Amino acid sequence: MDTNAEPGNGAESGAERMSENGAGNTPDGQHEPPGYPPTPAGHVTEIPDGPASGQADGAPDGPASGQADGAPTGPASGQTYGIYPPPGEGTQEGLQIMQPRSADTAVLEYGRPGDPLLVPNRLVGLDARNVSAWFGSHKVLERVSLAMEPGTVTALIGPSGCGKSTFLRMLNRMNELIEGTRHVGSILLDGEEVYGRHVNLAQLPRRLGMVFQKSNPFPKSVFENVVFGPRVAGVKDNARLAELTERCLKQAALWDEIKDRLHDSALNLSGGQQQRLCIARALAVEPEVLLMDEPASALDPTATARIEELVLALKASYTIVVVTHNMQQAARISDRTAFMLSGKLIERGETRELFTRPKEKLTEDYITGRFG
Repeated sequence: MDTNAEPGNGAESGAERMSENGAGNTPDGQHEPPGYPPTPAGHVTEIPDGPASGQADGAPDGPASGQADGAPTGPASGQTYGIYPPPGEGTQEGLQIMQPRSADTAVLEYGRPGDPLLVPNRLVGLDARNVSAWFGSHKVLERVSLAMEPGTVTALIGPSGCGKSTFLRMLNRMNELIEGTRHVGSILLDGEEVYGRHVNLAQLPRRLGMVFQKSNPFPKSVFENVVFGPRVAGVKDNARLAELTERCLKQAALWDEIKDRLHDSALNLSGGQQQRLCIARALAVEPEVLLMDEPASALDPTATARIEELVLALKASYTIVVVTHNMQQAARISDRTAFMLSGKLIERGETRELFTRPKEKLTEDYITGRFG
């Protein structure tokens, strides 16, 4: 893959382009200058809070499921935010961003005494800098810069075809499997260039785990699905594999449901269970980052709620990047949100701020349903 030359620019290097145009993707070439992008006309009104996601009225307050004390918090479910025009310009119905969950949807508990949950030694972040990409002569990403902070959930939103999934697959080099793919820019994992010459390509999928839109369990037993990656990596000790299976299925909130069915075919599980099994399979190789491409788009509301609760629990141990078309879902589970359109990163920021006080008119139009 040629990562240094843009089509039609001859021998101009990626480093020269980045030096010429700056580190970011804003019109003046800066990464994130003060005051940019400008705030659109209009103001935002907040409507009083409702109950937190997955928490019954009267339940004691505390950190979200799976989140350590002092960890950054995202917006609470059960709140309604409205984007309104300035006074005198009419009234617009508020956008329902946060929908309260029913009281009988319990937030899952993780890290209970005795649970052998697998937690990486430390959290690492991802940083995409000035990334552009092409499929053949078609440019699919335009100078995207996005920092994905350690131990947070970053949601990528935008209409179909805007480049969300392409960007996600670039993070772990999956696009290299597509003939004619090219890119410029830099992607850093814990400060190390993902596309560097000395990167161990056999180890990279273990560091950047991937969960796809459609659950894809192997036609094997539940147990063999979970231990597939460790077996390939050379783990042969059956006791170790059994322990690994238990703790990964517990992390995926699946152990209690299928602990007596470990040797049954994974294809006999429900759709939601299959997706959580795929998450457990990704966790079994001890990744540092978990990439999720619309993990709940094909699931019913109950299974979707389980996946969302799982994401909230896992962010205490992993850096997570999620592609979603569901803006309500992005608001419920993410700490930071990035809005993409036509291959460009239009706006990124704290989820609560982006959904209630978007700085770009395009972002406001998208989250209020005016297009997309």
